Amino acid sequence: MPRLKKYVPFTYKMMVPYLLLVLLTDVFIGYISYSMLTDSRTEMAESTIRTGMEQARDNIRYQMDEIQRMSDNLFGSQHFQRAIELKGTPFENYLTMIDDILPQLTAPLQLFGNKIRFMLFTPNNIHNVVSGDNLDEPIVDSDYYILPLEEITGTEWFQSLKDSKRDNIWLQIDTDQKLGNISHARRLISFSDNKTLAGFIRITVPLEDLFGGFDTFPVEEGITVRLIDRTTGDVMFQRGTAEYDAEREDFLNLHEQIPGSELFIETLVPEKYLTQDAGRLRKVIIAACTLSFLVMTMIGFVVARISGRKMSRIVGLMRSFQEGNFQKRIRFSGNDEFVQIADSFNDMAANIQGLIDRVYVQEIQKKQAELEALQAQINPHFLYNTLSSISSLANLGEIDKVTEMVEGLSHFYRLTLNQGNVYIELEKEMEQVKTYLEIQRVKYADAFTLYVDVEEDIMHMQVIKLVLQPFVENVFKHAWFGKSISIRLTGRRVGDNIELKVIDNGLGMRPEDIRKMMEGPNHSGGYGVKNVNERIKLRYGDNYGVTIASIYGAGTTVQLLLPAGHTVNTGTESSPGDE
Repeated sequence: MPRLKKYVPFTYKMMVPYLLLVLLTDVFIGYISYSMLTDSRTEMAESTIRTGMEQARDNIRYQMDEIQRMSDNLFGSQHFQRAIELKGTPFENYLTMIDDILPQLTAPLQLFGNKIRFMLFTPNNIHNVVSGDNLDEPIVDSDYYILPLEEITGTEWFQSLKDSKRDNIWLQIDTDQKLGNISHARRLISFSDNKTLAGFIRITVPLEDLFGGFDTFPVEEGITVRLIDRTTGDVMFQRGTAEYDAEREDFLNLHEQIPGSELFIETLVPEKYLTQDAGRLRKVIIAACTLSFLVMTMIGFVVARISGRKMSRIVGLMRSFQEGNFQKRIRFSGNDEFVQIADSFNDMAANIQGLIDRVYVQEIQKKQAELEALQAQINPHFLYNTLSSISSLANLGEIDKVTEMVEGLSHFYRLTLNQGNVYIELEKEMEQVKTYLEIQRVKYADAFTLYVDVEEDIMHMQVIKLVLQPFVENVFKHAWFGKSISIRLTGRRVGDNIELKVIDNGLGMRPEDIRKMMEGPNHSGGYGVKNVNERIKLRYGDNYGVTIASIYGAGTTVQLLLPAGHTVNTGTESSPGDE
């Protein structure tokens, strides 16, 4: 039987591309999911920041408008401006301040929601000075100031406004930058000539109050918020630690213009804030993809195992066929390809089995007919030779020898017929050989010597009949070259087999003669050798048969290897007289 090669089941081979496909799909889906979630998180963070900037813009614009209305009310009030320009007695000035000036300054402080400093600078030195809180300190509560104009006329910022004729603007002056404030500055013009400076208004407010809160700007996470003057490029307010010019490519830079002013809000959002959940998202997606891969792998192995079992059954059936067993069949439930394969395979097996049975039976019958024909050739051949010898002896008057040969011939054929049975006891087969030799002894006048060495425990085992006589006959035909010859018959049990040998010390044979004798009949009468060999193989298989070993000029040994069969009950065996 040929050696079976190791193989990897096809279903497991298909697992490799399947797992690669699942892995690539998980990686692709994971990458797309990660990208989409990261982009979504970035957009949400950016949208939140923009919403906060819009709220801050609206809040700043609203409060700036409120402060603008304060200055508009004072700028457009003739009564107020006449009051600050009035030059009367100290008592009259006092009454004017109490009745006309202070109410105009304190009313906005009560209405405005955040803390402010309302400062009025007047050129009229007759008014009482109201100094208010310390201007170098942060604004704690809303307060108002009435100060002489000459306190600011020498300052750089006042001169720049006077020379540029800029008015009604927002800017940082004096300590505003340090304290985080911003001021609204506006001239008051005399109604008498619309040219003379009647006073100066400065309304200061903390920028933090203008923004209204920084809940949407978590500076602790790296976000920086600035208020910038577009005209000068100055940073008027900053909350956060990001450097304006440092690695700007690492920040998302957002701007929001404050309508009606040169101010705009700038927000620097670090990339790490936008992607702060990326690490967690990455872990979640990797875990999900890994779980998906494991689940799909388990499903794949389950499917492969189910399909593999069916494939294994089909492969096992094919191996049984390879070993010559065509009786097995396979059945699958369901209505899939495996069922169709099984049905087709079963039909093919049945057809092959039927064909083999027909061919095998025909071959057996043919072989049996051939062997019977060979047997029929052997018996007449021996019979003709023996009858010829009997005729010669009768002519010579050797009546006793004629009688002996006739009796031996009768006994020989009785054993050969064996009641029509193919098998015979080894003891009977040995008796047949001895009978043949007794006949030959009459012919050759004791010119040969027979030695028999057969183990007693195999004598009653069955063997195919007429397997030794053809080789003994060949001794007289081919091995005899002198005045006498020795023939030795041995038999012994070797494991589960019987080993029989026919040994002579005759002429021997060359290797090519042995080969021709084993291959088929020739002019030398080698049909008996092939006959016996084929009969043994036909009955017992190719592991049994005939082996010939010979040295030319030194003799020949013929070995017959047969299986050890069952013994025969000698008490029931027919005697020669029964025939």
